Amino acid sequence: MTTSATPRIDLLLRPITAADNPHIAQVIRDVSAEFGLTADKGYTVSDPQLDQLFELYSADQSAYWVVEYQGKVVGGGGVAPLACSAPDICELQKMYFLPAVRGQGLARELALRAMDHARSQGFRRCYLETTASLTRAIKLYESLGFEHIDGAMGCTGHVDCEVRMLRAL
Repeated sequence: MTTSATPRIDLLLRPITAADNPHIAQVIRDVSAEFGLTADKGYTVSDPQLDQLFELYSADQSAYWVVEYQGKVVGGGGVAPLACSAPDICELQKMYFLPAVRGQGLARELALRAMDHARSQGFRRCYLETTASLTRAIKLYESLGFEHIDGAMGCTGHVDCEVRMLRAL
């Protein structure tokens, strides 16, 4: 794993607040643009609730955390029930980090926290969708025990996310 010069001690992982909405939405838009994940292709950046993540993740069994560096939101991720699926399946969602904080284990820490939350909410399986261009993310998910599956699950609306993974909790 590559480490950056940013001291890990300066990073804060905390639950999202309403005041974070515009900041995490901008992180998602910036990272999506960096990787060419455009709204017209059905990626997260096209989600109609992108600007209201606090409200979205305030729903039952859902949670979202942001990463803060020097008072600025620089990443985040969450978990929620997988829409249109069995009640024991959750989805790891909206995991995005600005380049300055990548490679420090934050995505792993956040994913583990999300899965712990999901387990505490009674979920037995965790699903995720991503795209093949996000090779570092895929390697992370594989290292966390996610396995590739052939077909999409639920109704995520992310039609161009061709990498689908599932993990027992």
